Amino acid sequence: MATLFFRKPRADAAEVPRLGIIDIGSNSVRLVVYQGPARVPSVLFNEKVMAGLGRGLGVTGMIETAAMAAAQMALARFAAVAREMEVSELRTVATAAVRDAANGPALIAEAQGLGLSVELLTGEQEAMAAGLGVLSAIPDANGIVGDLGGGSLELVRVQDGAIGARASFPLGVLRLAAMKAEGPRKFDRAVAKLIAAAGWSGAGAGLPLYLVGGSWRALARLDMHQRGYPLPIIHHYEMTPEAIARLGRTLSHVGKGALRAIPNLSSARLPTLRDAGALLSVLLRHLDARTTTTSAFGLREGLLYQALGEETRALDPLIEAARDEGRRLGRFAEHGDVLDRWIAPLFASDGAAHARLRHAACLLADVGWRANPEFRAERGVEIALHGNWVAIDAAGRAQVAQALFTSLGGGLTSPDPIPALADGQALRQAMAWGLAMRLGQRLSGGLAGPLQRSRIEDDGTAIVLTLNGTDQALYSEAVERRHRALAALLGRGVAVRG
Repeated sequence: MATLFFRKPRADAAEVPRLGIIDIGSNSVRLVVYQGPARVPSVLFNEKVMAGLGRGLGVTGMIETAAMAAAQMALARFAAVAREMEVSELRTVATAAVRDAANGPALIAEAQGLGLSVELLTGEQEAMAAGLGVLSAIPDANGIVGDLGGGSLELVRVQDGAIGARASFPLGVLRLAAMKAEGPRKFDRAVAKLIAAAGWSGAGAGLPLYLVGGSWRALARLDMHQRGYPLPIIHHYEMTPEAIARLGRTLSHVGKGALRAIPNLSSARLPTLRDAGALLSVLLRHLDARTTTTSAFGLREGLLYQALGEETRALDPLIEAARDEGRRLGRFAEHGDVLDRWIAPLFASDGAAHARLRHAACLLADVGWRANPEFRAERGVEIALHGNWVAIDAAGRAQVAQALFTSLGGGLTSPDPIPALADGQALRQAMAWGLAMRLGQRLSGGLAGPLQRSRIEDDGTAIVLTLNGTDQALYSEAVERRHRALAALLGRGVAVRG
């Protein structure tokens, strides 16, 4: 692995290092700087320049002069920014356009002059990184990853947390316009021929296609807008083949002005949106994929994930991220895990998926503490719904949001858009988690000790709270009210034992 180490490390670099990746792609050049838990670090900085290195490459075999200049300026800025941010490790990678262009070595030499050591990824390495990126964010992914870049398309089979067959195709979004100029039928046949020659025809077999790449994410943004989807979160957003066909019809007659008015739809992606949609429709048909799931993680996150040890890879990214957020925003670092263990006996029938969401909610139980008391419940909803979480779908976000809303004093109502994202039974279960969390928070004052010394259980008749002699003084009128509220929702009485 090629890395660049700067001479001036930050004082706390050994404790919480800052990692950076410069990705010289065929469409954009981007710097992302990460810091935080190794399994799912937070993004400190993210900037891209739409250099378009792959534009015209299929015709001339060269990176255009203007694109080369834009990339050089971006690399100079990114090297300087990384240095100012005191990034402890910076990795620079280049993909299809630099790999295929006759003047690609000139750009690599320019980067080296800036002190950047460039790794020129092969198509297989690109595919591997994209697949690992999806697995890092959707650990149970089972299907085909499709990573659409400017110069190439990578397909990767993922299943059981592992990478299977992979291939790279010269179907980057900047190459598609020339292919489509021959007409839709010839375009379809050309894509089908490439897919068949690589042995990928029908490889989807009814499985999902996981979408990676800015152009496909832009398609998802457009579909969200058309549907009036209430949660503007790209990760884990699904589109059916019928929805993608509808997008194609929309793009055939909607002008760029109307598209620019759509919130969060990158104007830089508009020129390639129609081509990206056309490729996706053809690809779904020839792969026989049943649906699509959009991934916010891709090549860069895959490179980070690839460098981790097996033990760290096995960690749950949702739980790790929620624990880190709870530590930063809450009062007492250990409280979330202890709270989850304390309320768990009440929910022994929860399956593994629900238990995991409940754990995440407990880790975030204190995130509203520093907010204005009138808006603590709303703060919990905002963090659950809009937080930069992975390995969780919209329904899961809604359950965590409901649990936090209830635990932070919002009661047994469900504010919009929660009811549109999860069914009533799931939300009622989350309300019970929230009331149990609320009881534990009030009893313990947010500390671990009282929860570790007490226990709560459902004996089939009552919600029984067991406190030792000295801790019985903690059972105040406010604690009793919360105890009774939880018991009422669960259809039980209350009991306190010593």
